[in-house]
Amino acid sequence: MTEEKKLSFEEAMSKLEQIVDRLEEGDVPLEEAIAFYKDGMELSKLCHDKLKSVEEQLTQIITEDGRTESFSIDEEE
Repeated sequence: MTEEKKLSFEEAMSKLEQIVDRLEEGDVPLEEAIAFYKDGMELSKLCHDKLKSVEEQLTQIITEDGRTESFSIDEEE
């Protein structure tokens, strides 16, 4: 998994899409499918963590005097 930590979000998503495509073909031996599934879950978690990190960064605003303040945007339902 250390190798995946160095992947960019785009690279991880691309690998995840390849795994999904391969599994959707349906002709993958069980052991290989399980390995694909595990790799896919790790890539999914990596993408989620990267998105969460970006989200946290975007919820901070720097004021004119250099302080960092949290802010939120009310989402429409």
